[in-house]
Amino acid sequence: MDAFWLTIAAVSAVSAASLIGAVSLVFKRKNLDAVLFYMISFAAGSMVGAAFLDLLPEAVEAAGAGILAYAIAGITAFFVLEKFLHWYHCHKGKCDAHAFTTLSLVGDGLHNLIDGMVIAAAFMTNRDIGIVTTIAIIAHEIPQELGDFSILLYGGMSKLKALAYNFLIALTAIAGALIVLLGVSNPEAFSPFLLSFGAGGFIYIACSDLIPEMHKQVVGGKSVLQLLAFACGILVIVGASALFGEA
Repeated sequence: MDAFWLTIAAVSAVSAASLIGAVSLVFKRKNLDAVLFYMISFAAGSMVGAAFLDLLPEAVEAAGAGILAYAIAGITAFFVLEKFLHWYHCHKGKCDAHAFTTLSLVGDGLHNLIDGMVIAAAFMTNRDIGIVTTIAIIAHEIPQELGDFSILLYGGMSKLKALAYNFLIALTAIAGALIVLLGVSNPEAFSPFLLSFGAGGFIYIACSDLIPEMHKQVVGGKSVLQLLAFACGILVIVGASALFGEA
């Protein structure tokens, strides 16, 4: 299977992760929180592992150390996007749930668009990088999509409508992939820049959003389990790299 179809399969899997919100219709909130507790730790580990062990080394090998500037750009871009969302959500203490719901959909769409572009760039580099990137993104998408689903419900949507909107917005990942696959004249040369940018996004999400959530748990036993889940996230990335090897 060539890079085009591998990319389409990967972004389709990422888009399908948006339907994970349906899980909240089946499980009790207490049980769901217990699963998310470990998923967040696992996602943080997988994103850190993918960024530092695969995306950045591959980008540097292809384009030199100067490419790391794009990782800084990725961190900055995700910071600005998140800052804007928080500012708009509660500007001067006034919070509008409906407005924030709309803006959250827009922000999620942009995020998924970038995810699709990064996945395409990864598969254009080689299959190994593509697979570990997809694993890291899906690991993060599951808790994120459950959170997005909750935001839509908070904004007044029905459960069915919230699922539908989540899925439609998730399809922007496919659009992002197609932009790179069909709209870039030389995707192989463009890929290192996107890999570095995407790595910056991964680092920002892990360190700014996921790891702070882990710090909220102060119970000793659960903290150890969190650390194990974090380590498992890294080990899955290492294992995927070793298993699939260079394409």
